[in-house]
Amino acid sequence: MIANHLTHKRQQPRRNPLHGLVLGTPKMKVDIVSRELIKPSSPTPSDLKNFKLSFIDQCIPPSYVPLVLYFLYDETSNITQSAMSDRLRGSLSDALTLFYPLAGRMEDRSSVNCSDEGASYQEARVDGQISTIIESAEVEVLDLLVPYELNGIGLDVEEQLAIQVNLFNCGGIAIGICLSHKIGDARTFCTFIKGWAAIACKDSNFIGPIFNSASLFPPVHSSEYKPDTRSPAIQLPVERLVTKRFVFTSSAIAELKAKVVSSSSVIRPTRVEVVTALIWKCGIAAAGIDERKSSVAFHPVNLRGRMAPPLPECSFGNIFQMATAAADGETELRFLVGKLRAAFEKMDSRFTRDLLGENGVQVVNNNFKEIGKLLTQGHARVFRFSSWCGFPTYEADFGWGKPSWVSSTANFLIKDHIFLLESRLAGGIEAWVVMAEQDMTKFEQEPELLHFLVSK
Repeated sequence: MIANHLTHKRQQPRRNPLHGLVLGTPKMKVDIVSRELIKPSSPTPSDLKNFKLSFIDQCIPPSYVPLVLYFLYDETSNITQSAMSDRLRGSLSDALTLFYPLAGRMEDRSSVNCSDEGASYQEARVDGQISTIIESAEVEVLDLLVPYELNGIGLDVEEQLAIQVNLFNCGGIAIGICLSHKIGDARTFCTFIKGWAAIACKDSNFIGPIFNSASLFPPVHSSEYKPDTRSPAIQLPVERLVTKRFVFTSSAIAELKAKVVSSSSVIRPTRVEVVTALIWKCGIAAAGIDERKSSVAFHPVNLRGRMAPPLPECSFGNIFQMATAAADGETELRFLVGKLRAAFEKMDSRFTRDLLGENGVQVVNNNFKEIGKLLTQGHARVFRFSSWCGFPTYEADFGWGKPSWVSSTANFLIKDHIFLLESRLAGGIEAWVVMAEQDMTKFEQEPELLHFLVSK
């Protein structure tokens, strides 16, 4: 089996505080040794001090997106941990000059005050082997490698960006990053990481961010547009949730694709489509949903390449919308893949043209409100997916090689949330699944899921 099962007991929100705090489990200790604000190396020009959010940004509840990059120690490298730390700190200051909104503070719900107050930066000493974390991926440890627990929800924090550099006594390092979802989506996150790494390596060929989101989707000042931050999407869960990671190899995904193609008219199903459909199908079975109750799968869709003409991938902000696929009693894999394909295809140039038109605000409002409506009414079981597949998360080279592993953490709050990441092995997918404990017990025993988790 190649599935790593991670069980997470929910803790209280934690903001790693001051120098000297020791966190951890009996297996791994994390000692926070320093904390500071890193400011841009050059002041932001006065004409850029007020950064406008887009009306899509305004819809996003306040939370942080976590990601951890792991770098094994290379004995042949001449760079020391101290030099790595100095390079990260110095290059971050330069990167914040380019990504200047990340050093600012939210001024109101339509803009960021680019005041150069800085990003949160802390270092930690970790008593353990980074290879052990990569192999076992123990949840209690993963959560300690990022600055904020529970996605930062409910915390009195102001920074748009928070970073924790973890220095392991084996010589390896892990960089835990939390980015405010209010200011950018997964593609923005990857653009920042790529830019930071390029600056660290003094790569002048890097193409910087393009701040065009607010000009495309101008912010709305009407009080009627203010999102409800108490929405079910960010409320603390009542049920005990567990997070488990399931790894699908490229060969298992190829078998999944072949199964779908042989029994349907879907042409060239993607990795994300077939893995999503399998998890959706097994989630339906685990939840005991019968033909009288529908289920819905939501998937964020990056709109940059779907616009006419396409936007550059380095466009900064939340430039996505949610695709909605509904299944009414049907659970066949081919059927679910077809529903997903149809939902993705709706996010076409006509949809983006409407989004850019005079009714664009209403399009976005309706898109996000649909999720809340389904959650609150309870007529359908909602599975929420997020995919980073295809994004260059493994390309971040700060000068000592590319990461050996890139992970999320277990600090999700959302029931039936599935987070898809590229796996360590090319072509594979890691699925981080959050479910109620009783549902997860059934889900992980689904025969079809188990079949595709067996190494081929």
